[in-house]
Amino acid sequence: MSAATEKAAKARTDVIVSVLTDAFAPLMKADPTAFRAKFRTMASDPHAFYRGTACLFFHDVAGDRGQGAVDDPFATGDAARIWVHGDLHVENFGTYLNSDGRLVFDVNDFDEAYLGRFTWDLLRFAASLALMGWQKALPEDDVTALTEAYVRAYLAQVRSYVESETDDDFSLHLDNTDGPVREALVAARLQRRADLLDANTELVDGVRRFADHPSVRRLGVTEQARVVAAFEAYLDTIPPRRRSERDLFYELRDVVGTSGFGIGSAGLPAYNVLVEGFSQALDNDVLLSMKQANVPAISRFVDAAEVDRYFDHEGHRTVVSQRALQVHTDPLLGYTELDGVGYVVAEVSPYEVDLDWSGLTEPDDIAQVVALLGRATAKIHCASDEDSDEDLVEFQVEDAITEAVGDREDELVDWVTRFGASYAARVREDHAYFVQAFREGRIGVTATG
Repeated sequence: MSAATEKAAKARTDVIVSVLTDAFAPLMKADPTAFRAKFRTMASDPHAFYRGTACLFFHDVAGDRGQGAVDDPFATGDAARIWVHGDLHVENFGTYLNSDGRLVFDVNDFDEAYLGRFTWDLLRFAASLALMGWQKALPEDDVTALTEAYVRAYLAQVRSYVESETDDDFSLHLDNTDGPVREALVAARLQRRADLLDANTELVDGVRRFADHPSVRRLGVTEQARVVAAFEAYLDTIPPRRRSERDLFYELRDVVGTSGFGIGSAGLPAYNVLVEGFSQALDNDVLLSMKQANVPAISRFVDAAEVDRYFDHEGHRTVVSQRALQVHTDPLLGYTELDGVGYVVAEVSPYEVDLDWSGLTEPDDIAQVVALLGRATAKIHCASDEDSDEDLVEFQVEDAITEAVGDREDELVDWVTRFGASYAARVREDHAYFVQAFREGRIGVTATG
């Protein structure tokens, strides 16, 4: 390695360490064991590293106060400030049961949602797709074609919203999908609430309670009282039209402590709550998650003052943004506050099945999927839920994007595709720098306990 190359590697490693430390220092201090697990998972491969470093992506792309470290000629005017997902990658898609009782395939995991440029979601997904293509050893031309298919499907769906009289007339469901997406929907349909309950609870004197397990902890009297009070406050945040008319539905049966799950939720305190459900029948009980909300990565790199003033806390921000991005959200979605910190409350649903990429190896099969994902991305940008009470974005997003892109669709496709390929190459290098820095104990927690 030349002296110049070594100097550049050290400088980039310093950036990675600095950005991760700034984003996660309080959580690393609170739960170093969880972050050792998170970082080991991120060390396993470049895409796992990418999933856990939205903060680094926006450091590189958004720059200081959102001025744009990456030159962006497309997100102009209103299109520079819409609700975006904030962490869009190939593994953030799956099924859910919407408030109308229909199984839908859509974008999931809205913890990082914030206001930003519409292009940021496209760029983050494109780099993720390029990373996945590299890991599947796809030829570069195939990866390029897949990214182009995604962006063109996105733009086609945006145009359809411009031409449509309503924003919520499109969804991916059992009747209009095939291939792996439909397989995920079918798998979700085969799930049973009773199986989820049996896996997490036990019967005590004819009543369900959480089963004792190393992954959960029983609460002391004082903590349980605080959590119960937070749960009762959460009930007031359910939109009136989504509230069950049966008071029995929300009767609390049990609560246990747990912790955040997944790469993005490491170290976040959480609770599982068991409520009665639609009736006293044991198979109707409902399992809820009450998880501390985190600071979204985008907010660290944009002027967040106006947005921050709008929300009571990060739990409030997460729920409002999800309602703005996802049509017919979980009717139990809400928020609360515990010890001065915001929490998100949502059902732990048996009907959530992630898209399985492991069997997707042929470019033609992957192309069929990414075209649907492009349409799903346009949906979250352009279609807002009727339960969303936010007024931070009061214009028609599809019109704003169409006006910003104009007749430059081919240029946008090329720009996103080239970025995806180049940033994926950077991530592969960054992954190696990260692994070495973590092994040397430079990122807040050591590699060993």
